[in-house]
Amino acid sequence: MHFMFKKEAQGNCTYVSKIYSGVNEMEQKIQELIDGLNEDLAHEYAASIMYTYNAAVVEGLYYQILKPFFQGEIADEQGHALYLAEKIKTLGGTPTTTPAEVKQLTDVKDMLEEAKRNEEATIERYEKRKQQAEELGFTELVVKLDDMIADETSHMEEMKRLLADPRLQ
Repeated sequence: MHFMFKKEAQGNCTYVSKIYSGVNEMEQKIQELIDGLNEDLAHEYAASIMYTYNAAVVEGLYYQILKPFFQGEIADEQGHALYLAEKIKTLGGTPTTTPAEVKQLTDVKDMLEEAKRNEEATIERYEKRKQQAEELGFTELVVKLDDMIADETSHMEEMKRLLADPRLQ
């Protein structure tokens, strides 16, 4: 009987080891998600700064149109940043306070092209984050990322339409 107990204990140890390994793998995937969300958060901070800067420095014929346009983008980016920061904290992480790099451009076309590139990169990052969240079964995060992808896609399309103005060529 003692031998069977030992064998059973070994079997349980193996089972516990597999569970523990699965927990470690899950924790690692959650940490990778948190790290990615922090990267996204840094870029949302940067987008808010970029749009604030652009609204402040835009000049010339485009001032009347682009200043309110850039100002309107700020609230969306800040809303995304707040959501990401709260989600990072909920998942056990610490939200970053450091923005990604922001270029200080003065040419209107350059501003719009940079904003378009940033929106495209954000969409790619959110698609990756959505896959990570799906793997972990985080349905609410997946749905929210879909909403944020839709917002960023709309921003990108607005930039493309503005860049289509022949006066910017």
